[in-house]
Amino acid sequence: MSLERLAKVNSFLVMDVMEKAHEMERAGKNIIHLEIGEPDFATPVKVSEAGMEAIRRGKTHYTHSLGIPSLRQAVCSWYGQKYHVSVDPDRVVITMGTSPGLLLILSVLANVGDEVILSNPGYACYPNFIRYLQAEPVFIDVHEETGFQYQIEDVKRKISSRTRAIMINSPSNPTGNLLSASIIADIAGLGLPVISDEIYHGLVYRGRAHSMLEYTNNAFILNGFSKLFAMTGWRLGYLIVPPEYVRTIQKLQQNFFISPADFVQHAGVAALTEEHPELDQMRRMYDQRRQEMIRLLREIGLGVKVEPTGAFYVFANARKYCTDSLQFAFDILQQAKVAAAPGIDFGSNGEGYLRFSYASSLENIREGMRRLQRFLDRT
Repeated sequence: MSLERLAKVNSFLVMDVMEKAHEMERAGKNIIHLEIGEPDFATPVKVSEAGMEAIRRGKTHYTHSLGIPSLRQAVCSWYGQKYHVSVDPDRVVITMGTSPGLLLILSVLANVGDEVILSNPGYACYPNFIRYLQAEPVFIDVHEETGFQYQIEDVKRKISSRTRAIMINSPSNPTGNLLSASIIADIAGLGLPVISDEIYHGLVYRGRAHSMLEYTNNAFILNGFSKLFAMTGWRLGYLIVPPEYVRTIQKLQQNFFISPADFVQHAGVAALTEEHPELDQMRRMYDQRRQEMIRLLREIGLGVKVEPTGAFYVFANARKYCTDSLQFAFDILQQAKVAAAPGIDFGSNGEGYLRFSYASSLENIREGMRRLQRFLDRT
């Protein structure tokens, strides 16, 4: 059996950095973690209570492979309230997080040799999903000077007879930037299926995040609970897909994953239907951290030309200090005891950048920047 497709799957470099940081911590080193995009807040109380109550009621068995009806309806209501779009529950598939959801989407869209267009830099795992399925990622370079926005003429030039979809992620990992409404409309107007990763919706501090469903129904929406609701460990996500793909995705779900955990889905219902004062507090704190991190990064000489306004990342230009961001990230870890994500993890056009996550306390951010300043002064 050929393992060629597995050889094309790259390491998730930020995990390599994190695992080395943990190794150093076990040896007694104090590490400031600014590498991982995981909320440092607790899951909202009503969500946790709903999950525990579901366990007490015996909701610990298999569910329908598409998800429990109440959660599928809650997703539709959420999108109706937030984006003023009408979604039928029959188009919703509940998944065990967004990563399995993306695998399901790509499995029904891409055959061997097909192409999927995505941004460079972009989320590190996207091209690995595509390569695993023996399709080909086709990269569009996006640049700091234009807010890491797709330029529609660049996209058009990369479309071929083998193009099966265009991927967008707004707000973006790693850049934290929002795609403009006009660019989203232009992408929708190309007539190709669009995979829209909307996992950071709700974590926007300036402007507004637009769902691709506002512009076209020829879209595969990928979303979940990990970021906005601080539910990374609950492993719960969902898809909104064109009706003609639901049955095929359902068959894959039945075979690969069966169904998400019953009690977790009930927690998801509470997340989407209850009021959570914690969310406003989280957003305010993220915004405060965002502004402080941008200010400090600029003070120590790293470039942030366009301020990120969503998610919890700053993609800082370190090209005056390095040409090898992976080595540079490990040097910073070893010498400054600060963990950051190397830009090369997110694509060749991210080389020379570092991604910093402000999903950490102000105290950690300030201490991390002090350590980084001392390191750069010696570089």
